[in-house]
Amino acid sequence: MESFALYSPPFTAATAVVSSSSRLSVHLRFRPYPSKSPPSISPKPTLRPLSAAFLRSPPSSLSCLSASCLSLFNPKHLLFNPLSKPTKTLKAIQASSSNNEPTTTTAAAAESKPHGGAKIIPLVISVSVGLIVRFFVPKPPEVSVQAWQLLAIFLSTIAGLVLSPLPVGAWAFLGLTASVVTRTLTFSTAFGAFTNEVIWLIVISFFFARGFVKTGLGDRIATYFVKWLGKSTLGLSYGLTVSEALIAPAMPSTTARAGGVFLPIIKSLSLSAGSKPGDQSAKKLGSYLVQSQFQSAGNSSALFLTAAAQNLLCLKLAEELGVVIASPWVSWFVAASLPAIVSLLATPLVLYKLYPPETKDTPDAPAMATKKLDLMGPVTRNEWVMVSTMLLAVSLWVFGDALGIASVVAAMLGLSILLLLGVLDWDDCLSEKSAWDTLAWFAVLVGMAGQLTNLGIVTWMSDSVAKSLMSFSLSWPAAFCLLQAAYFLIHYLFASQTGHVGALYSAFLAMQLASGVPGVLAALALAYNTNLFGALTHYSSGQAAVYYGAGFVDLPDVFRIGFIMALINALIWGVVGSLWWKFLGLY
Repeated sequence: MESFALYSPPFTAATAVVSSSSRLSVHLRFRPYPSKSPPSISPKPTLRPLSAAFLRSPPSSLSCLSASCLSLFNPKHLLFNPLSKPTKTLKAIQASSSNNEPTTTTAAAAESKPHGGAKIIPLVISVSVGLIVRFFVPKPPEVSVQAWQLLAIFLSTIAGLVLSPLPVGAWAFLGLTASVVTRTLTFSTAFGAFTNEVIWLIVISFFFARGFVKTGLGDRIATYFVKWLGKSTLGLSYGLTVSEALIAPAMPSTTARAGGVFLPIIKSLSLSAGSKPGDQSAKKLGSYLVQSQFQSAGNSSALFLTAAAQNLLCLKLAEELGVVIASPWVSWFVAASLPAIVSLLATPLVLYKLYPPETKDTPDAPAMATKKLDLMGPVTRNEWVMVSTMLLAVSLWVFGDALGIASVVAAMLGLSILLLLGVLDWDDCLSEKSAWDTLAWFAVLVGMAGQLTNLGIVTWMSDSVAKSLMSFSLSWPAAFCLLQAAYFLIHYLFASQTGHVGALYSAFLAMQLASGVPGVLAALALAYNTNLFGALTHYSSGQAAVYYGAGFVDLPDVFRIGFIMALINALIWGVVGSLWWKFLGLY
């Protein structure tokens, strides 16, 4: 292939390749190499500049190499640096001075690669937990051997989720295998949860989130709010907070919202204000925006049933304990609306006083957002399809009970539309590893939790705790507050909200039910609580790792602000929420 380059090697047989040091090539057309002898590859091609005649009168094919076109390579024009779809890059063939060199390089790479497999110490501890419970802890007489053995396997699985001897999905599969090999569960029973509707709704929700990122719709919505509210730092924070709350019901992954939409915007705004990560200047703007968005995300996720994957899991586990919530999407939103909105409005202002930015005004932000919207151009066809599809899905989630359409069916219909119209392709779905990983380990945890309930373990545990609480003469409101606080603080031991739900939600709900707490109140309060503790630490959730990894916030500040905001959220949800739930008749 022949090419023009700003610096190109002479077209001789000895140097008929473009050097790896060339910066820009414009390929014109393919034609056979004119030389009769095959070209050879030279490791050191000679560079020569283009002729003066060529520079004075470049061909029309190169007319795009003007200042306006080349300005696209200027990073200043990529205002918010939205994530683009990954592309495959072909690496250039490089000459080797020795036939043994590639082998040596490969061997060195193989030696430097860390060995796979389980981490020994976490593995030993996790397995030991199950063995100790099974063989050394006396079995209560009211519990069957099968139930006690499944409890041992379940506790070993939970210990592995906390200690991570293997990735979550792999460890859950080992737990599932153990339950079948020991004949604690039959194969069909062990894999029964893989057909669970709620789990498939969670999986499809990940695909919707990918559609928001791929089409750029989420980025466009957030940019509009920056344009409208971004004249001051506080207004900028409110703009980002409100935009996430609006996107949340149709983008049910807090991690995807953080990494795919809001963090790129925050980083660009911060850098434009001279606020750099890992530097003292981070406190000018970046630290505050990251903390504000991070702390607000939990309330956005708590506001809508479909705003986070763990919300759907909570209701499924509650249903297995006999707590069925009618019109779940509407009931969830109505009960969460007042305390969540109050917290969303309070969080940026509280942090503005508690963790103030050095830069108070951002007069350039609206102009930057306007420029970015201009560069993005008009709303694309795929964005319109995404908007229409999500409006349809949300409408069916709201009115599905009246129409006889299950939530998962509405999600399946929406995904089918996106696939048919080319907004997503099947490769997008296959490459969404988090969705398939979630399917694997969620199904295992839900299946085990369901069988523990069927075999009477959860009932036995809840009755035992209830008797202990009754010995202290605690009323159900006191037991409710005590158990909610314990459920919240235990999250310091977890690195996943969904893992926390799978491990402890059923047990804590059963304890509250046994203590006399109204079922719907207990189920919803625990579920809302699950979203709020996602901002406790830098490892408490997926979005926590994303925001902390940006480098704008120091680790001590993460723990300090996380704990203080947890108390403030507990106060708002405890006071405003309890009054609102009393008004709604939940107790």
